[in-house]
Amino acid sequence: MIPENLKYTKEHEWVKIENDQAVFGITNHAQSELGDITFVEVPEKGTAVKQFETLSVVESVKAASDIYAPLSGDIIDVNEKLLNAPELINKSPYEEGWICKIKISDPVQISNLMDAKAYKQYLEGLKK
Repeated sequence: MIPENLKYTKEHEWVKIENDQAVFGITNHAQSELGDITFVEVPEKGTAVKQFETLSVVESVKAASDIYAPLSGDIIDVNEKLLNAPELINKSPYEEGWICKIKISDPVQISNLMDAKAYKQYLEGLKK
């Protein structure tokens, strides 16, 4: 389950780019590795973030995992549903389980992300 219309990071975040904004969350692979998610720390609106720096934390019954910003920019929206229903990431990682939206400050950084084909190859390399 790797949607073709998204970009991906090596830390297993997905990114949907819409003009100068990016919506993102963690991939199906990441949520399945974590197990049942019990808590999501959502970042604050207005926070400036830098590509590949820690943005928030997801906790599960197995572990806590840092979430990294896939692109630099300012947080313009957060998925507040995750505060009361963190399991949305397990149930719907690419739809209802999104974490936040960023206004992209440097569109050139998009080239640092993988497309679906490259991400699939990356996952296959991790299995070896």
